[in-house]
Amino acid sequence: MNFAGLPFDAETMLQGLIPWVMCESPTHDAAAVNAMLDLASIDLAAMGATIERIPGRMGFAGCVRARFPHPRFGEPGVLIAGHFDTVHPLGTLQRLPVRREGDICYGPGIMDMKSGNYLALEAIRQLARAGWQTPLPVTVLFTPDEEVGTPSARELVEQEAARNRYVLVPEPSLTDNGVVTGRYAIARFNLHAEGRPSHAGAQLSAGRSAIREMARRILDIEAMTTRDCTFSVGVINGGEWVNCVPSACTGQALSMARRQADLDAGVAAMLAMSGESDGARFTVTRGVTRPVWEPDACGMALYERAKAIAADLGFDLPHASQGGGSDGNFTGAMGIPTLDGLGALGANAHTLNEHIVVSSLATRGRLFAGLLATLD
Repeated sequence: MNFAGLPFDAETMLQGLIPWVMCESPTHDAAAVNAMLDLASIDLAAMGATIERIPGRMGFAGCVRARFPHPRFGEPGVLIAGHFDTVHPLGTLQRLPVRREGDICYGPGIMDMKSGNYLALEAIRQLARAGWQTPLPVTVLFTPDEEVGTPSARELVEQEAARNRYVLVPEPSLTDNGVVTGRYAIARFNLHAEGRPSHAGAQLSAGRSAIREMARRILDIEAMTTRDCTFSVGVINGGEWVNCVPSACTGQALSMARRQADLDAGVAAMLAMSGESDGARFTVTRGVTRPVWEPDACGMALYERAKAIAADLGFDLPHASQGGGSDGNFTGAMGIPTLDGLGALGANAHTLNEHIVVSSLATRGRLFAGLLATLD
């Protein structure tokens, strides 16, 4: 099949993508994420998919599951797994407006991962317009909470993956234009320091500062970082009045490890930090965890197929295991052939400089189409 001849046009794709980026969808704003899922559902319905809206839970937005007509409808096929939540709060467009500078386009969530989701749908559109029937039925699942570890949608992701033969994840590509064939494990932790209040001006020594205890523990946590297992504290909240010794402080920590054994040891070390010191108590509880997805034979066979398609299209396709986490952690760890990092090329995800390389929309779209058209 001549995938290079498919009329992908990066400029046209960008114009379709921009309304998605303009619809801000931070994870913890269920209404905003649902509004984004509405936009995607309209596009999916226009493509002829059967749409199922799955209600949200745990305070998160819902999910969208779309299935396309196929002679083998209902049989195991290809699952495209993506998320529409972003880390950017409402109003980020004022600080990170959608703007074009040459082959670069900026915007909140444009790289992670609205552009990847869009190019995956464009691949389906292009194949349909060309009259090419995919060998296997295609299902699209869009979720609302990947940026916080997929606590509400993990079960659905795993159940849907188990019904399919392959999983394609259009998360951003690697910086060398490569794809992801494995993911490091990630564990989240909730931190709580409890002190003893007192008047900071009149009786400072009578109190025990929860903020001081948290600060001390943060240094201990981050000092545990090694090459194989990292620790970082990203959220802290504490205190109400500057003239009161704070009695409570909370935080959130993240650990990432290359191997499951390293993560297990890191989790044990974190939980062992709970205890009391000098009148202040510190407690660590475990949050959402993503398992290690280690490259295996079935996943690498899928990668080799993608590499061959890329070669036919005229470019190299490197691969690597990657940190950062995605729903590919779950499906890859289940042993289902999974290929991640199939989205657009870009940089600075999760920052006010987040952007994509516009021309990569067409290049990666053709690669995605080639996979859909040949996986059997």
